[in-house]
Amino acid sequence: MTAVAFVAFCFAVFAAGQGLASGNAGSILRLRFGGDAERTRVVIDLEATTRGAVVEAGEGGRVVIGLSDVTAGQGVSGQGSGLVRGYRVSAGRGAARIELDLSSAAEIERRFLLPPGDGVAHYRYVVDLKATGTPVARRTDPAPARPAARRAERPLIVIDAGHGGRDPGAMGAHARESQITLAAALTLKAELERTGRYRVRLTRETDVYVGLDRRVQIARAADADLFISLHADAGADPAVRGASVYTLSEQGAGRARREFTGRNDWHRELHLPGRDPSVDRILLDMTQRDTQNRSAKFARTLIGEIEGSQHPLLRRSHRDAGLAVLLAPDVPAVLLEMGFITNPEDERALTDDRYRRRLMRAVVSGIDLYFRDLDASVTMAGQPTAGGVQ
Repeated sequence: MTAVAFVAFCFAVFAAGQGLASGNAGSILRLRFGGDAERTRVVIDLEATTRGAVVEAGEGGRVVIGLSDVTAGQGVSGQGSGLVRGYRVSAGRGAARIELDLSSAAEIERRFLLPPGDGVAHYRYVVDLKATGTPVARRTDPAPARPAARRAERPLIVIDAGHGGRDPGAMGAHARESQITLAAALTLKAELERTGRYRVRLTRETDVYVGLDRRVQIARAADADLFISLHADAGADPAVRGASVYTLSEQGAGRARREFTGRNDWHRELHLPGRDPSVDRILLDMTQRDTQNRSAKFARTLIGEIEGSQHPLLRRSHRDAGLAVLLAPDVPAVLLEMGFITNPEDERALTDDRYRRRLMRAVVSGIDLYFRDLDASVTMAGQPTAGGVQ
């Protein structure tokens, strides 16, 4: 038993509850097809549980579904079976996307999730499709998507030097925070570009003031893959020292959703369909939660590399807050407090060129590990199995 057409557009991956805290998202294992030109069953084998949200229901030869808690890695494409001519699985920013190119228009008869059982060790997301009899224009390949195309380039890192201009930030005995963050940002940019693996943009390159909202806009307008805001902490106790990394809190995420959806045509900024506000809000939530998941994953990786460089860390080095520079719903972001400018040892280290270069090289190592893990996060099998589909 099965159904017809399916073009699945997994626009966002989301991690809720423990998934967000752990940073673990299940991978797509393979796509399988069964049935004929009247009804086709599509089975998506997954490592972990998921939720689905229908965006397009198949009238134009395409069904679009967002699946939560799924990673797509580099993705693959291949031939389908029955009503599915071909498929493409690809990864975008905070997204897993499955496109099935159909031979005719279709409707979704039903869709459901099967947990492991009956000799099957993984989850299966099943979509039963039924042909409606309406022909569709033939395509040689599934249409590419904007989120998939963006990863064809080297990842873009936006580095934000905190404070600047009329906002000097915290004051140490010999330096201002805005001076330290700019020097660190320029060093990090040079180290990243030296690898040849990244494109880099700074929110400021001189001692000027850039508004907090503008810093986020720069990252989103540039279609950044990662946003890193550099700061130097301050405290009343001069003995306190060490680095920490902030990611967006749940309260901050709620504020970001309210602010984002208050704009006109906000769905266009995330390249959402815009036909059903409730579906768009679901996809926004999925996108934002995946962004939080990726941010948390990078934060943990970054902390490990900083610790390995022998740079001191605060006892609770991974923290969360509703900081304005972390509010972008679709750009993974962290704020790195490099140390305490009010601590003599930290201030001395952060104003020393050689020490600062060593710290920024640890940040580069964290970025390398983060993207290496993203690229290797899924194993795909391209061809459907023979016979029926369970």
